[in-house]
Amino acid sequence: MKTLTFLLSTVLELYTMALLLRVWMQWARCDFYNPFSQFVVKITQPVVGPLRRIIPAMGPIDSSSLLVAFILSVIKAIVLFMVITFQPIIWIAAVLILIKTIGLLIFWVLLVMAIMSWVSQGRSPVEYALIQLAEPLLRPIRSLLPSMGGIDFSPMILVLLLYVVNMGIAELLQSTGDMLLPGLWMAL
Repeated sequence: MKTLTFLLSTVLELYTMALLLRVWMQWARCDFYNPFSQFVVKITQPVVGPLRRIIPAMGPIDSSSLLVAFILSVIKAIVLFMVITFQPIIWIAAVLILIKTIGLLIFWVLLVMAIMSWVSQGRSPVEYALIQLAEPLLRPIRSLLPSMGGIDFSPMILVLLLYVVNMGIAELLQSTGDMLLPGLWMAL
């Protein structure tokens, strides 16, 4: 049962990341003719396409993709709670799953972007898409940091901030609601 739960949880999380990546790409105004962007659109379009006719976008945010990502987070929370113990706090768990998935997605985009910057010559369409995604998040940090002679520390600062937020949420949940959500943040 745990193997099936792990498999289902992983598939749900990966597809949620793809949906959140689509929202993020639209928010960051990435080039949608980029092959990586086309891949993200093609794997999310069968689910998001029909909903886009019903649910309007909220400015630069694709609300239908965000809604599907939240629904998948609810399903993941239900699956996790059925294995751990069933609690009626599925909605809170779904929001926490969505927040943690957003943090993981930002982390992986920054990590892959950093690794590709060491290896590639800047000609990869994936690297270009990752730079377009990360730029709106890194720009405010770069404006606060002094110039370091060609070395960009802003991705490390952002990863450190993500780590601090992750630990802060875990401590907050542990101190205030551990009896309601025992070990949930780490289980996600």
